[in-house]
Order: sequence, then structure tokens, then C-alpha cells
Amino acid sequence: MKSMAEKNGRQTCPERRARHSGFTLIELMLVLVILATLAAVVLPRFTGRSEDAKITAAKTQISQVEVALDAFEIDVGRYPSTAESLRALIQTPTTEADGWHGPYLRKEVPLDPWGEEYQYRYPGTYNQDGYDLYSTGPDRQLGGDDDITNWTLETGY
Repeated sequence: MKSMAEKNGRQTCPERRARHSGFTLIELMLVLVILATLAAVVLPRFTGRSEDAKITAAKTQISQVEVALDAFEIDVGRYPSTAESLRALIQTPTTEADGWHGPYLRKEVPLDPWGEEYQYRYPGTYNQDGYDLYSTGPDRQLGGDDDITNWTLETGY
């Protein structure tokens, strides 16, 4: 059976067919523009989710450390001092540690999700009858709206 081109007396050229089998530059550019647009829309959403997950992890870790601090207080009759720090939850403090039944955390004191140590202060500045426990958050600076703390500030508004 003869092809249409052969019936018409024309020969088909394999080189000519090869030129028409690829994508044009316009088609490739259009695909790249579509992919770039999708990336510009989708990637920021995933980035925000990652930061939200870190904030939730910091809140959870603070809650876990609070439970350990409360257990320490029940056993020893006081919270660790600022100088003793959260290490008192892992190692027996050198002063007034009668009743210490730790360690109160399974592992070392965790770092916050940004790789910094949690800040601890007893007696607290914000929790006058207790302790302050906080992470400086994503900006690693004390103050601002991104700190994760165990207290809430009453603004009076």
C-alpha cells in the first residue's frame, strides 16, 4: 500500500518529518510560564505551614517542660532557680534538692524549633507567682509578636 505522498508523486523526507515532531519555542515558554505561576502561588502556602508547625511544636514543648517543672516543684517544694536553670530537671541541683526524684524529662532539655535554648526565669517577671518560660521565636529576639511564652499580657483594651 502506497502512502498519500507516494501516490501524488512526492517522496517523503525523513528529515522533514523530524522537524515537525518537536515542540516550538513558544510552547516551551508557555509551559515554563505556567509552572512559574503555579510555583509562585503554591510555595508561599507551604512556607507558611512550616512556620505554623514550628510555632505549634514550641507551644507543645513548653507545655511538656511545664509538666516537668510542676513535678519538680511537687517533689522538691520549689521551682528551680534561674541559676539552676532547666538543667535541674535532668541533673540533681546542688542546693536544697531533698526529694528530687528526677530526671523529669526523658531526654535532654529540648531546643526550640529554631535551634535556640528555651529561656527560663524564676521567680518570673511576667508570672510573679511562678516562672517565665519562653522561646524568642523565629526572629530569635526577645520582644515582638513572635515570642512563644507561658504567659499572656493583659493590654487593658
